[in-house]
Amino acid sequence: MTTRCVVCLGDSDATAHVPCARRLFGTATVPTIDVDIAKLHTLGLAMVGKTSLSGVQRKISVGIDTERTTLQAGIGNQRYILKPDSESLPHLPANEHVTMCIARAVGMEVAPCGLVPLTDGSLAYVTARFDRPLDGSKLAMEDFCQLSGRPQKDKYDGSAEELAALVRRFATEPIIEVRRLFQLLAFAWWTGNGDLHLKNIAILTTGGVHRLSPAYDLLCTRLVIPGDRLALPIGNRRDALTSVTWQLFARECGLPWRAAERVLRSIRSQLDTALDLVARSVLPDDQKADYADLLQDRTATLL
Repeated sequence: MTTRCVVCLGDSDATAHVPCARRLFGTATVPTIDVDIAKLHTLGLAMVGKTSLSGVQRKISVGIDTERTTLQAGIGNQRYILKPDSESLPHLPANEHVTMCIARAVGMEVAPCGLVPLTDGSLAYVTARFDRPLDGSKLAMEDFCQLSGRPQKDKYDGSAEELAALVRRFATEPIIEVRRLFQLLAFAWWTGNGDLHLKNIAILTTGGVHRLSPAYDLLCTRLVIPGDRLALPIGNRRDALTSVTWQLFARECGLPWRAAERVLRSIRSQLDTALDLVARSVLPDDQKADYADLLQDRTATLL
């Protein structure tokens, strides 16, 4: 029976396409997790204070046992983050997964991710940590709270213009990275993401090169918080952005409007692909409809 690949959402005769499973896990099949969601929540509580991961969603660091093909906490190089579903905010794993898939379709560099089934039938979101190479080392990564000198509690302070200034200050190739920042912020607006705060954007250092990390923690928050607005204002606006907003922001970034316009047109061109991914996702039907309506409405006003 044909199902959906839990990595790319394409048609598949197995849980995931072999190339997709290898790209995310390094194995031919999707690893199993031999615990149910209740035990994962207990494990998440036990890890409080033992991990630098923070946020509203329960997040659990796990490693992969390649011999048993299982994901487990407390083993080896914990290169993965697992986020189970929750009763208070249901369907966030499916929400984050499809939003990340849309970002990849738009041409953004994103953290490898997918869904893994739990023994109780629910799905958990899993993503590979790009700051943890296979050799067990750890790459230097600083989020924009750290770069701006703010404590974590102030992660919703600041503005898009401040982000651009920090990118120009710290990035090795600021022109390239400012364009990527513009793309990330435009995508956040397009997909109704009100949680792109200072801790969800970072500079990653690889081989002495400082650049924006792959995108991570992308969600359509408006599906669970109706009317949610951008976490960080763009041109003093958190909602009702217009083409003029993007023109002024591009100017503030030092990004030529022709380059900025190409970014916006590239996003617009992927509307049909985005709608197909939403339809293929495991979101409930009402959230699929709301997500599709949002994408169509914002595509019409993006330029």
